[in-house]
Amino acid sequence: MSTLCVRFLLTPMYEAAVPRLLTLLGEFSPVVEALPPDAALVDVRGAMRYFGRDAVELASVIRVRALALYGVDCVIGAGPGPMLARMAAREAAPGVTRFVGPGPDAVAEFLGPKPVAELPGVGRATARTLCSYGLDSIGKVAAAPLSTLQRLVGAKAGRELREKANGVDRAHVVPNAAARSLAAEHAFPRDELDPARHRRALLSLTDELGARMRDEDQVCRSLTLTVRYADRSTTSRTRALPEPTAHSCALTGSAYRMYEALGLQRARVRGISLRAEGLAPAEHAAHQLMFDPVDDRARKLEAVADRARAKFGPGAIVPGTLAA
Repeated sequence: MSTLCVRFLLTPMYEAAVPRLLTLLGEFSPVVEALPPDAALVDVRGAMRYFGRDAVELASVIRVRALALYGVDCVIGAGPGPMLARMAAREAAPGVTRFVGPGPDAVAEFLGPKPVAELPGVGRATARTLCSYGLDSIGKVAAAPLSTLQRLVGAKAGRELREKANGVDRAHVVPNAAARSLAAEHAFPRDELDPARHRRALLSLTDELGARMRDEDQVCRSLTLTVRYADRSTTSRTRALPEPTAHSCALTGSAYRMYEALGLQRARVRGISLRAEGLAPAEHAAHQLMFDPVDDRARKLEAVADRARAKFGPGAIVPGTLAA
């Protein structure tokens, strides 16, 4: 076992804590791949030699430190590679590491009884095709002749399917993989009923997310708004943006529209979080040109504000509403 899949048990409101938790994992291994919104893969081959512990023991230490430092529990799967570690994590329970041994017998025992649809890369259509021929479990697929699988799903797909069914995983943990989402949150000091304060919190969140994305030369394709109420229940809404952007004004407009669509009507709100999803390099994003001097002026001011923040700190320039 050389790979851990760690999933932190976070509510949507606290996804902004993920960067700190990833830093914790980095203290055990430099090979950490984020799996947004709340999980990560960790290659612990070097850590096992350095700390003199096996993967399950390292998982226990990670769990204890996450609880002690951040009050966050986690479920952990351990396996010879990323695929098996991720599958094991789905069955793991808090406080118990689900591990898959490295030997072929242990892998076959773990994979064999599972429905074929649980195998990564097997979609609904492929699963229906395999099941119609009696190949409804991963063990049956592993035992099927390669030529049969290739006739059913194609030459390349059949070969990959048979390898995965036998536990062969050619994937690797990619360190410092680019994040696919960014999150920010605002917790009110007391349950807040005032919609104006809700909107002010949203403005702060979109301003923060926009600045972070521009600093990393990224844009997002959608936003997810999560509102947490006094009774600890939550409401989440996701909206695709008209175009990929990191422009704070565009993010704010979309966030306001999602908030207004909720029709909260004096709801007792305890906190609001916003997540930018579908991140991609800004250089690959197209921008619809507009003959709008206001929009052009806003983007130029935004660029100036970013340079000021880079030089004097994130609080150097903020929207006037937040400074009041």
